Amino acid sequence: MLADGQVTIMMSLADPPGSSPIGLAVLWLQGALLGSIAIAVAVVAVASVGLLMLGGRIDVRRGLAVIAGCFILFGASAIASGLQSLLVDGREIAGISPDLPPVTPPPSPPAPPANADPYAGASVPAR
Repeated sequence: MLADGQVTIMMSLADPPGSSPIGLAVLWLQGALLGSIAIAVAVVAVASVGLLMLGGRIDVRRGLAVIAGCFILFGASAIASGLQSLLVDGREIAGISPDLPPVTPPPSPPAPPANADPYAGASVPAR
């Protein structure tokens, strides 16, 4: 740890940064699907589908499917966090009442007297 609170990370020479092509491909795909170009394409798609629906050239079901797909694509992180919070609070979903009494630990055994020696007579066999 450095003096100003920064942490240094030691890189291995056997695994240099950028050596995972699959990881780099996933990061590129994420940037392409969620980047500014994708947002611009989605805005144009929603606008054109809206105009086609207003003109009667496309049915409403197809137009709503395109618009819902854009919302699902760009809101996937919010949807995933919402589903994870449902799993954490799964007691309401499973039908278990959330008003269960708290679990109490069993009572501890009484403390031995202060002058008790736990090893007194332990090494002498009983006759």
